[in-house]
Amino acid sequence: MKSLSVYGIKNCDTVKKALKWLNENEVETEFHDFKKETPSSDLVATWLDEIGADTLINRRGTTWRKLSDEQKALTEAKDLIALIIENTSLVKRPVVNHQGVWSVGFNINDWQERFL
Repeated sequence: MKSLSVYGIKNCDTVKKALKWLNENEVETEFHDFKKETPSSDLVATWLDEIGADTLINRRGTTWRKLSDEQKALTEAKDLIALIIENTSLVKRPVVNHQGVWSVGFNINDWQERFL
């Protein structure tokens, strides 16, 4: 099986569960921690194209609540990219690339079908 690229924050509970599950199921994983390696604008643009802002951006978290109304109203891709790079905690986690297909979040049933 090809390696999964997993993007997230190491101390995020969902990312911890996802990485533990991947390790237990011996799925080769390449982890990218937002806190150590800010995603590039090209990568964030790909996420927005492939996943969409509604799925990618966590609008229930504290980072979102701290944004100004003007920031919350942004819709232009270039503005959203800059906002996400500046506030990587806005991204729902984990973001996963498996054989060119992007997904967000950790769902055991879905992952068993896709990765095992």
